[in-house]
Amino acid sequence: MQYEATSPADYISQVPEERQDTLKKLRKVISDNLPKGFEEGMIYKMIGYYVPHSVYPDGYHCDPNTPLPFMSFASQKNSVNLYHSGIYAKKELHDWFINEYPKHCKRKLDMGKSCIRFKKMDDIPLELIGELTRKMTCDEWIDIYETAIKKK
Repeated sequence: MQYEATSPADYISQVPEERQDTLKKLRKVISDNLPKGFEEGMIYKMIGYYVPHSVYPDGYHCDPNTPLPFMSFASQKNSVNLYHSGIYAKKELHDWFINEYPKHCKRKLDMGKSCIRFKKMDDIPLELIGELTRKMTCDEWIDIYETAIKKK
């Protein structure tokens, strides 16, 4: 589902009421653990965390007017989805997350390349997401991104 929100708070106010508290908690845990250099805002009609142009003027290679995306989350029809580019781009981080997930959640991990889907709001492992958020600095993300882009 897409919302026409102008800010993270506006986005949360538009989702179904039964998900609002969960999204507020998710937003808080990410914001509390977000390394210096990243910013929060709306990106791709989701609540996103990105490297602003003031830190990385080149922006995202697909659209240089867009800041470099890092993490985001969205309320979809059947789940809340967390997108983390670092999990997709850094195998060690991916493997760490896969190994840690069962220690924090009793449900089976539902994950794509960079998308983690949570169908049950009470099962979102907020502590693990906080730890994941801290695992990659802004400078490390820029280095990984630039290395991947230069290979193309």
